[in-house]
Amino acid sequence: MAENRFSGWGGKGGDAAAGSSDIVFSNVQVLNGSGEPPFSGEVTVSGNRIKSITRTGSGFGGSLNSWSTTGSTRIDGRGMTLMPGLIDAHLHLSWNNAPGINPIQMMPIEEHMLNCVYMSKIVLDAGFTAGCGAAAAKPRLDVVIRDAIRSGKVPGPRYTAAGPELTSVGGLGDASLPHIDHEGLNLGIVVSGVEDMRRNVRILMKWGVDTIKLNLSGEEITGMGAEENQFTDDEIKVACDEARSRGRRLAAHARSKESIKKCVQFGIHNIYHASFTDEEALDMLEANKDKHFVAPGLAWLLNTARNAGEYGIKPGTPITDAYERELEHAVESMQKMRKRGIRVLIGGDYGFAWTPHGTNAKDIEYFVDLIGMTPMEAIQSATQLGGQIMGMGHELGQIKEGYLADMLLVDGDPLRDVRILQDKKRIVAIMQDGKFHRAPNNQAQGMLLSA
Repeated sequence: MAENRFSGWGGKGGDAAAGSSDIVFSNVQVLNGSGEPPFSGEVTVSGNRIKSITRTGSGFGGSLNSWSTTGSTRIDGRGMTLMPGLIDAHLHLSWNNAPGINPIQMMPIEEHMLNCVYMSKIVLDAGFTAGCGAAAAKPRLDVVIRDAIRSGKVPGPRYTAAGPELTSVGGLGDASLPHIDHEGLNLGIVVSGVEDMRRNVRILMKWGVDTIKLNLSGEEITGMGAEENQFTDDEIKVACDEARSRGRRLAAHARSKESIKKCVQFGIHNIYHASFTDEEALDMLEANKDKHFVAPGLAWLLNTARNAGEYGIKPGTPITDAYERELEHAVESMQKMRKRGIRVLIGGDYGFAWTPHGTNAKDIEYFVDLIGMTPMEAIQSATQLGGQIMGMGHELGQIKEGYLADMLLVDGDPLRDVRILQDKKRIVAIMQDGKFHRAPNNQAQGMLLSA
């Protein structure tokens, strides 16, 4: 990237808690997100950064530095797990937990903005302290909620803003009718030709988005098959050239094998779905694995196929059969990517009635049960790799000295059972940017807080 458009997060949290004193988490099991085994220790937060880490009672020796904690607020973790905040790599804060696509797009703009505020809090309440925006339902929803969160006006995850998806005539997101040809019906911006693409990418950048997203393949539920492709090479190239010229990131809805190859060919960083692969696509991804991220959206596939019956998507129908088929291919593709060292991240396309916001941590369970990741690998996909897709891998996604203090205090060991991360009662504390979004309840948890 030519610029770090998220760098404003680095200095806003100077007054960590109720004052300027440091916060010390003592007697915790530190699951630092690096892949190393947890260790007993304490972690000191100063301002919005992790100031020091001390290993205790584990045979690793004493403090890693000589920082004093005199006058600090001390929290006795009673052996609970301290881990990085979770990060969703495929997040739609403007998806409103509705039973379908139309209710998302048809929501009036005023109510929709308020709904974004509501959804952002739900996501943060679930332990997701950051998320990578994967598309907005209306032009500036992502931009406005990103800025409101960043300024501290509303609670929510650190967020990179996308605009509406760019699609072709008749493609995924083009919902206008023959007798009502109106762009307001579309969940996306419909473009046709190189210059139309160039113009609309420039408009999105004018609005202030961080990410330009292209719909390179279809989606079964919209009537355009997942293995169908849209956009010419010239259209894709001009979109990528324009985005890179202004330091924006690139993302794509890419289910088909050909669309995956286009992502590698044109340097599109964030590949959403990548269900259908062949050896050529896998080879291309592996050869460029330091340049791309894959977020498969397994929650959408599985729950649309099996758990959306009460919303009119009945199992055993052609549409759910298509999603069952794609789920099978997606699981196989992700298993192969894991073996090849390709970065696969959580982000399940949450925000529909059958995949509601707040259940985002289900992805970690799916990664273990379906892809075959170890609990540690799955947690890393939600922390360390999440920091990388945010463009903040040098300061986010791990418990490490100098990193941003986005952390969870969890009652239990997620390495024994990743499902505890779905239980909000087990997430005792949520810290974001050195401040508590959810402070530990001294009475309820029997914890000791002292100054």
